[in-house]
Amino acid sequence: MTLWFVIIAVAVISFAIKAAGPAFLTGRDLPARARGVIALLAPCLLAALVVVHVIEDFSVAVLAGLAAVVVAHLLRAPMLVSVLAAVVATAVVRAVTG
Repeated sequence: MTLWFVIIAVAVISFAIKAAGPAFLTGRDLPARARGVIALLAPCLLAALVVVHVIEDFSVAVLAGLAAVVVAHLLRAPMLVSVLAAVVATAVVRAVTG
C-alpha cells in the first residue's frame, strides 16, 4: 500500500510541476541559458540510465548494444536510429546466446 501511495504522490507532484510552467510563464520566453539546460536534460538522463544498466547487467548483449550505438554515432546517424540499432543489436545477441 505504501508503494502505491508513493507512486501516486510522485505522479501528482510531477503533473503539478509540469502544469505550473505553462501556467506561470504564459506569453514569456525562457532565457537562452534555461532553454539550453532544458535541452540537455533528456540526453543526460538517457546517459545516466545507460550507465546504471551497464554497471548492473554487464553482459555481451549490452556491450553489443553499446557498440552499435558507437558505430551509428560515428556514421552520423540520428539519435532515434542509433537507439534502434542498439535495441536490435542487443536483442539479436540475447536471442543467439540464449
